[in-house]
Amino acid sequence: MSSEKKPAKVKKERKIQPVKYFKDVLAELKKLTWPTKKELISLTGAVFAFLIAMAVMIGIMDFLFNAGIEGLTGIIKG
Repeated sequence: MSSEKKPAKVKKERKIQPVKYFKDVLAELKKLTWPTKKELISLTGAVFAFLIAMAVMIGIMDFLFNAGIEGLTGIIKG
């Protein structure tokens, strides 16, 4: 075994290369699998159904919390 030290690795400075970046972005976009029209309509419907369900749930919770707060303030005022 030799007691020689290995030379320290020199970090390469990364240069900003906007043209290469955008070429890479376009290459990645070409690899995507886009949904069909039928899939798009189905997924959009699922998103709207979820939004409506969440809006209803938040509305019910708001109503219940509001009724609870009004009930508590009525008890406190006596």
